Amino acid sequence: MTVADDSTEDHGHHLPAVEDWPKGFGEASWWPFVTALGAVGLYVGAALFVLSRGDTPLIGETAGPAVFVGGALVFLAGLYGWVYHAFVKHFWSGDGHENSGLRWGMILFLGTEVATFGAGFVYYFFVRVGASWVDAHVPEGFLGALVLGNTAILVVSSITLHFAHTALRKGNRSRFISLLVTTLVLGLVFIAGQIYEYYEFIVHEGLSLSGGVFESAFFGLTGLHGLHVSLGAVLLGILTVRALNGQYSPERHTSISTVSMYWHFVDIVWVFLVVVLYAGAVVDLTF
Repeated sequence: MTVADDSTEDHGHHLPAVEDWPKGFGEASWWPFVTALGAVGLYVGAALFVLSRGDTPLIGETAGPAVFVGGALVFLAGLYGWVYHAFVKHFWSGDGHENSGLRWGMILFLGTEVATFGAGFVYYFFVRVGASWVDAHVPEGFLGALVLGNTAILVVSSITLHFAHTALRKGNRSRFISLLVTTLVLGLVFIAGQIYEYYEFIVHEGLSLSGGVFESAFFGLTGLHGLHVSLGAVLLGILTVRALNGQYSPERHTSISTVSMYWHFVDIVWVFLVVVLYAGAVVDLTF
């Protein structure tokens, strides 16, 4: 009996694919490489957008957005294939054991993320204490109610995800699902708040990515974080769909563990952003 037959008879679920791509290569998979290629497209698209701005643009205005959108589509396609074969198919057709290697993989991935955000913060520290900061255009009320409210929302979402995981490990599926959905909703509200903040700063305050050292630091760091939160929302959405379809149990919750680590990480980074970028921008550091 095939793996697909076992999955269908035992669980009533149909697996659209039981072999990873490319087939016939054992544990090899191209999905991480496809995902990485899409991520590269996001960064290249952002760089091309910067090159298309200013008084003497080097390329056309449509190149950057086109590459960015293409990169996003490739990234999401790769992410789907990766998540499906690493988690979804593994759950229904697996042997019932948790894969601790995936947790270590997430830890290593977060290590690279620390380096990525660290480079952005180093750039900010240099421009913040430099002479070029004198002409920085920091909006009035930069550290306002919207930022503080968004911060509270993201912190609460981290708490609800923690207790959702705790409820699952205690066998309380209804509480687990309700708290998981709550976390997803809070994440989406945070993203909406970030978009509204961008609208206010761009339309009413005149900020732009190429406007100066402060603008480049602000949009670079908050945009990078917003991209990570958006990815986290996609992952939370996948967890929610899987949970509603009967997956996860007190013995099998690797996906919940790995996504929780990721979500807590972006939460911590945001708090650091608020302290360093938002509060730091309005503090007088002249000597």
